[in-house]
Amino acid sequence: MSGSEGAVSPGARRQATAFSPASVGNVAVGFDILGHTLAGVGDTVTARRIEAPEVRIAAIHGAPFPLPLEAERNTAGAALIAMRETLALPFGFEIEIGKGIALGSGMGGSAASCVAALVAANALLDVPLPRQALYPFALAGEAVASGGRHGDNLGPMLLGGLVLATADRLVRIPVPEDWHSLLVHPEAVLETRRAREALAGSYELKEFVAQSANLALVLAGCHAGDAQLVRAGLRDGLVEPRRAPLIVGFDAAKAAALDAGAMGASISGAGPSVFAWFESRERAEAAAPLVQAAFAAAGFESQAWVSAIDSPGAVLL
Repeated sequence: MSGSEGAVSPGARRQATAFSPASVGNVAVGFDILGHTLAGVGDTVTARRIEAPEVRIAAIHGAPFPLPLEAERNTAGAALIAMRETLALPFGFEIEIGKGIALGSGMGGSAASCVAALVAANALLDVPLPRQALYPFALAGEAVASGGRHGDNLGPMLLGGLVLATADRLVRIPVPEDWHSLLVHPEAVLETRRAREALAGSYELKEFVAQSANLALVLAGCHAGDAQLVRAGLRDGLVEPRRAPLIVGFDAAKAAALDAGAMGASISGAGPSVFAWFESRERAEAAAPLVQAAFAAAGFESQAWVSAIDSPGAVLL
């Protein structure tokens, strides 16, 4: 399962294409450390193994405005540079990126390109690495977009489902198969860096204690399949109050989801998308038009996706 445009092993692959789904980052209670995949939308990357020991970005398709083609300034390119340097590879990669996730949407678009590139390139190695081993390279790529090394989007894309992502470890969290997530993306852009700037300032110790308790309740509820524990904990008192003012229509959209029976609802990633967890697909689908109507009343068209929380991660095509 490897390939190049130079000397390669017998039967080596010259090219591979991978798809990475979108994701819900933070999941309200796990800022920068908890996320889950979102089926139905994502980015695609085709990687070719080349003789030159470098990383090239041949083209980026589907973006509404030009994105950096310089590898070191692109999340996918930076991730592959980190892979090449760490593994001391004597060959390089050329990639083409297909953007299927809206930019600045809070759906993990930069992470998806990064992970899809790594999964495709990994298939071209003489000895492909396990998914966990790709995580450090993915962190290096994500840092280009957000300015920080956080894995709440990367982890679920690499492993699938709900994942706890620390600085050096990925832990997949079991979730009942009936539980579904609704994500509604208003046609607005909120840049990750701007959303992170909103978090500057001081915090009280009691805020961190409350957030830690909520995270513990959600994780315990997922392990036990106990929706009541999740309902008690799936609320963000730390980050959401500081970011919500940046998202027009957020309060009404969140209220619509909760009124429709959601276990909890909050901002997806840096926003402006909103997510909500439900105990069944039927409840999530019924809530979608209500949340969209809330954004419409605020002047925004929107798109909605319903996905099992325990949905697949990145795949080779």
